[in-house]
Amino acid sequence: MSRDEIIINTIRFLSVDQVEKAKSGHPGMPLGASHILFLIYDRFMKFNPKNPQWINRDRFVLSAGHGSAMLYSLLFVMGYDLTLEDLKSFRQLNSKTPGHPESFLTPGVEATTGPLGQGIGNAVGMALAERYLASLFNREGFPIIDHYTFAVVSDGDLMEGVSCEVGQLAGHLGLHKLVVIWDNNGVSIDGPTSLAWSENVLKRFEAFGWYVDHVEEGYDLEKLEQAIRRALSQKDKPSFISVRTHLAYGSPKQDDASAHGAPLGREAVLETKRRFNWPQEEFYVPEEVWHYREERIRLGEKQEEEWRKLWNQYRENYPQLAQQLERAFRKDWDTSYLEKLPVFTESMATRQASGKTLQVLAEYIPTMLGGSADLSESNNTYLYGKGDMARDNPTGRNIHYGVREHAMGTVMNGMAYHGGILPYGGTFLVFSDYMRPSIRMAALSKLQVIYVFTHDSIGLGEDGPTHQPVEHLSSLRLIPNLWVIRPADANEVPVAWDMAINRKDGPTAIILSRQKLPIIDRTKYASVEGVRRGAYVLADTEGEPDILLMASGSEVHPCLEAKELLEKEGIKVRVINMVSFEVFEEQPISYKEEVLPPSVKKRVAVEAGSPHLWYRYVGEEGLVIGMVSFGKSAPGDVLMREFGFTGEAIANRVKKFLVGV
Repeated sequence: MSRDEIIINTIRFLSVDQVEKAKSGHPGMPLGASHILFLIYDRFMKFNPKNPQWINRDRFVLSAGHGSAMLYSLLFVMGYDLTLEDLKSFRQLNSKTPGHPESFLTPGVEATTGPLGQGIGNAVGMALAERYLASLFNREGFPIIDHYTFAVVSDGDLMEGVSCEVGQLAGHLGLHKLVVIWDNNGVSIDGPTSLAWSENVLKRFEAFGWYVDHVEEGYDLEKLEQAIRRALSQKDKPSFISVRTHLAYGSPKQDDASAHGAPLGREAVLETKRRFNWPQEEFYVPEEVWHYREERIRLGEKQEEEWRKLWNQYRENYPQLAQQLERAFRKDWDTSYLEKLPVFTESMATRQASGKTLQVLAEYIPTMLGGSADLSESNNTYLYGKGDMARDNPTGRNIHYGVREHAMGTVMNGMAYHGGILPYGGTFLVFSDYMRPSIRMAALSKLQVIYVFTHDSIGLGEDGPTHQPVEHLSSLRLIPNLWVIRPADANEVPVAWDMAINRKDGPTAIILSRQKLPIIDRTKYASVEGVRRGAYVLADTEGEPDILLMASGSEVHPCLEAKELLEKEGIKVRVINMVSFEVFEEQPISYKEEVLPPSVKKRVAVEAGSPHLWYRYVGEEGLVIGMVSFGKSAPGDVLMREFGFTGEAIANRVKKFLVGV
């Protein structure tokens, strides 16, 4: 048995043993595809196991995250900070080896994958980030950023529609340092893929503008290596390689769908080990593998050391660029923009204020890349004078995602995983549904990604209920670790952006209006700085209020009108601007009780959206004026009157509420 075979079989059977010990997991892919991962890491990738964050390492994404046991076994063999005890703790509480890979938890895992299709989009984002940073920072003789992104995808990844969206985009942009390998085993959970799938996938990717190749003898390492070398020689297009494999290769359950997501069983494991002439011992690691592990550690340290020498020369020759690049990878964004942020005096839509704010931010954060799902003029996300990202313009800072929200979400995550980039992207709030899986993954993975969601309520008007978000604010607020910020006027928008830029450990969604909103008179009402607390008392009354009136975004303004009407009748009203539930919940209890005094039980919330989450703040006896139906097609101001979001309508509802009607 050659050393390559010994190492590959070690990866295979460490993976199988993990699944058997956990009594759950996916043994089929590790048996079938471990040789692919080994070959990529052994022959082609540069990485330092002792410094998984080395900025010029090659990136690898296991898009088929259900093969996590294989990835953990591989990383162990390659010298990363994983032990046999970690492998034995597969899928157990608080282990470093969870059921699907988590980027923030396991050394060497580049992306949190599992939901199929997300990983290939992440890989596209990484390749895009590499190309942009290389074009921006490299100088002749100094290829400081120069690496590849590899991804292994499954049949299921390629069935998901997002694979088409990101494939189209990567081909259009010519991301030639991206290599995607398809573990083409023809089996999914329900059985053979022929039950639901008959397309020519290679023709699909060829049509997208990729270089395509196929290795029919999928376990011939030499032929596989040659195919990858051909891919690496491409200079103008990404590469897609199909490799014919077998699910649960070599086991009694080879090509059987039952081997996809359940342990093989003790007898089948023993039989498989016999077929591979492998010891029956669990978690067996041959001496050759321990030696190989040490070799990989030394090689990785040498590769980074050689790069460090080049980096030190680069830093001497280009000190400002070097400092800028270091800061970008630390997410130490230049906040000199604070002195230049706009102050608005005229009514305008908050989306317009966001666009004007972005123009300022872009001048100070050169690695801030953004775009829109074909709505840049509506979202106001275009950076004027910064060029369009294109095959022949890799430093263009405006990414035209096309009508591809799925792709935009996963690609932004990929750029954030890569590091050095502050990504933002825009679409209508109602279309955040198309991005929900990637938003959720950004929140789970603690990625600094900024979403610009405009046209935020029925106030958008004539486009009608198909485009009017009703449940979307609540659904986004339900995602853990996602900040949802909904400014009430133009001057709250720059503060929201500053909060998003300074938030390094999770994504932020900035929710913006289509319609113009009045400017809040800060000489009369509280300072805009209250936005930073998530919620603040915008307008108060003398003594204890009779009622707390709270709202977010555009609905703050009719609440201020309602306050004036109610106070003419002797009702004392406090208006609270609930800009962000999540940020407010991070405040000390003392502050929260200062804003929402427990002694004041009469509480009313107003939002042109689903009412349910507001009961957290108004209590069971409170009143929420919200949307319990879809909207209608009419001008925005007409709809606000129709559904009761005017000062007069709110005041009348409050009066009835106070007398128990």
